Amino acid sequence: MGEGRSVAASFVLGVLLAAGLIGLGFFVTDAMYRIKQMERSVNVKGLAMKEVKADTAIFPIHFQNTAPTMKELNVKIKRDLRLIKAFLSEYGFTGAEITINPPQFTDRLAQGYNNYNPKIRFFADSMITVYSRQVDQVVKLQRELYKLSDAGVFARNDPYETQFIFTGLNKIKPEMIEIATKNARKAAMKFAKDSDSRLGKIKRASQGYFTIDNRDQNTRWIKKVRVVTNVVYYLGD
Repeated sequence: MGEGRSVAASFVLGVLLAAGLIGLGFFVTDAMYRIKQMERSVNVKGLAMKEVKADTAIFPIHFQNTAPTMKELNVKIKRDLRLIKAFLSEYGFTGAEITINPPQFTDRLAQGYNNYNPKIRFFADSMITVYSRQVDQVVKLQRELYKLSDAGVFARNDPYETQFIFTGLNKIKPEMIEIATKNARKAAMKFAKDSDSRLGKIKRASQGYFTIDNRDQNTRWIKKVRVVTNVVYYLGD
């Protein structure tokens, strides 16, 4: 009698244990399914581009002189400097925007030049640099520098030495990041729609570096600012 009850109790316990394991298996399977669903994601990039005008310009002007003596050479340098500064003032550049760099002198006799002309024994390569926020005026000056030749000054500018700089990046960063993020979301929504999924929350996001490049080589004062954001969204059914 006691043995029968023990067997019955063991049977009931086994049934309950089996039911518990089955239930546990169901919950574990359901939980794993939910986790797997949460792991579904899409990685998208959002691009934002903006054209801006440079706000600062650095414009070097080179000029050269020759003379038989250093005294005469210095007279020519001072004359050309005076004429160039007067020319720059016509474009609205003030003394604070103009830097006079020390001339580089060459003595052809001391350098051992063969068959040099004594009338041009001494040579000077001089440079004036305009550092200004009047970018439009610098662009105009770059186009009209040749007019200095009317005054007998043969000045030149190397276009690749001229720098046009945009310093206002911090002002446009928030707007561009917002645009890039919106574009990333649009791409994610398109993917979710095409894959018959539901777009979820952001899993992670990272902001790329801002780059500032010339729009082209002919208008280097126009800059192209670019940023790419990388966003991962969860996907659901």
